[in-house]
Amino acid sequence: MSALDFYAHVAVCGDVLGVGLGADPEAWEAALGATCLDVPDRGLPRRDYGLVEVNFSPDQPGRQGQMSCFGFGVKIQRLLYDRSPNTVPPRLSREYGEFAPRVPFKELRTAILALGHTIELDKHNASGHMDCYRVSVSAARLHVVTDPDPYGSGDPDPDGHQRGDVWSVDVW
Repeated sequence: MSALDFYAHVAVCGDVLGVGLGADPEAWEAALGATCLDVPDRGLPRRDYGLVEVNFSPDQPGRQGQMSCFGFGVKIQRLLYDRSPNTVPPRLSREYGEFAPRVPFKELRTAILALGHTIELDKHNASGHMDCYRVSVSAARLHVVTDPDPYGSGDPDPDGHQRGDVWSVDVW
């Protein structure tokens, strides 16, 4: 299996190594390991595993102190500038091999279509610099770079993101 297979699986199935929406922090730790950065954010903690970032909220009343995942993202854009060994959790590297710093949308789209799903442009969540695509029968959104020079400096980074790169796969 490859990193492209991983991204397609997340987009279609909405999980990372079997863990997804509704899972508690312990389940995410069992899947991705204990090496992460916990970021408290106004009562909605975020757990940053480098490539994968998970957001939690308090569970239903009566289950005080318990948290569950209400959204997570695979932050592909981080791989371009952070090549440290901890950016990709070790278990993902063991399962999927090497993770390239850029993922062309055309390749990910082909992999998702091969799994029997469709992809539609989500005009409501697009911006002037990113397109957003919805994956059929999934809570996933793909964010794709449309403008590699979003600040208009006239000097886009030739080693940076290119038009058509997948920025992230987000599941909410």
